[in-house]
Amino acid sequence: MSEQSASSSPGGFLEGFQAAQADPMSTFVFQKVQESCPVKATIALTLGFALGGAFGMFMSSVDTGQNMEEFNKMKFREQVRFTLKDMGAKSYSSAKNFAVVGAVFSGTECVIESFRAKNDIYNGLAAGCLTGGALAARAGPLGIVSGCATFAAFSGAIDSWMRNQ
Repeated sequence: MSEQSASSSPGGFLEGFQAAQADPMSTFVFQKVQESCPVKATIALTLGFALGGAFGMFMSSVDTGQNMEEFNKMKFREQVRFTLKDMGAKSYSSAKNFAVVGAVFSGTECVIESFRAKNDIYNGLAAGCLTGGALAARAGPLGIVSGCATFAAFSGAIDSWMRNQ
């Protein structure tokens, strides 16, 4: 199919795209769905899982977790099997962690933003503090305070940098 026939044919892709843009109700519904907190948290969870998996795969290449003398004594197939198993385990572990952090932070920030009805740096700071504190809850009170401060500072720095771009 030529480029000309695709764009000029009745019901072609471009006409359908333009019709979707022209319908204000579908645009309004799509915007409201996209702005909802569960959707934002799900998007952050999914992208966090993907990014965490890639990060875990990279980190598994840096840290083998195996004594190199023992590793070199293995046959080639055993080395490949061990490496792939290690990559999979580290990728999955990192993916789960990134997904949880992304979903908790994004969901918390969205709820705070909805409650305050403002979009400013304080939403990210509060969400960072709550997320960092919640993730460090097993470490006790000192861990909660340091997790809150660290995650809020990191969130504030990123948010400030993004707003100045």
